[in-house]
Amino acid sequence: MQGNRVTTALIPAAGRGTRFLPVTKVVPKELLPIVSTPALEYVVAEAARSGLNDVILVVNEAKRAIAEYFAPHPELEAALVAKQDDAALAAIRRPEQLATIHEVEQFEPRGLGDAVARGEELAAGGALAVLLPDDLIDENDDLLERMLRVYDDHGGVVVGLMDVPREEIRRYGCVATSGVKGDVVTIEDLVEKPAPEQAPSTLAIFGRYVLPPEIFAAIRDTQPGAGGEIQLTDAMLRLVRAGMPAHGVVFGGKRYDTGEPFGYVRAVVELATRHPELGARFAAWLRDYVSGLEREE
Repeated sequence: MQGNRVTTALIPAAGRGTRFLPVTKVVPKELLPIVSTPALEYVVAEAARSGLNDVILVVNEAKRAIAEYFAPHPELEAALVAKQDDAALAAIRRPEQLATIHEVEQFEPRGLGDAVARGEELAAGGALAVLLPDDLIDENDDLLERMLRVYDDHGGVVVGLMDVPREEIRRYGCVATSGVKGDVVTIEDLVEKPAPEQAPSTLAIFGRYVLPPEIFAAIRDTQPGAGGEIQLTDAMLRLVRAGMPAHGVVFGGKRYDTGEPFGYVRAVVELATRHPELGARFAAWLRDYVSGLEREE
């Protein structure tokens, strides 16, 4: 049983964002806007809603804009106060008010395991949640909160899972399970990016983890794996094979993969239709536009 509630989240954001070149030459992928709010802010807000008040951002020297985004901007704030633009003032203050932001550097992109290792000092001997910024989850879904409750009950490793078509399992780490209770499964084994015919299940690990303090020692003992990188899946497997409990929470809600162009555009379009100011007008325009395309076919 885990006695201490998890209060720290780590978000790895040191990747090069090559799928979005050329814009990511100068703008971090994580700051590309979903209408007017970066995807990263949505993920930090998810952590904050779940009671994770300390957020570690893993960045590199080319991504200083990320830390700046979550810092105060006194000159701009003063200008907005003078204009009495309360809505804009609240919008630019919101990121810094979500959580206490800490920044650590990953000097080379050596894999997710290495990115998590950068947070050891700030985790201060405690467990932490890891949220991948490319996985955007609907704000009405409580996946992370459910995962934290499972960790409170069982300790060990807890991962977010989604059921994918078997032919797609090669893109993910996946799990072998030995028991199911509602949407929680007991994990017996983990496999990184298996061939479909060799995969133990179609339950794929995706973008949300709750990890015990022992993960840091496991990462240190993990050799580079797939792609020459230190794989977090390999470190978690080391803990599981040493007898640590592991569970997965199966996610059936809305998730956007903003790490690739199609998923990013889909997120922009769908969330734009729900935008409090633009949504109705954009949705009406979108219906007319799609109808026009259909008439042209």
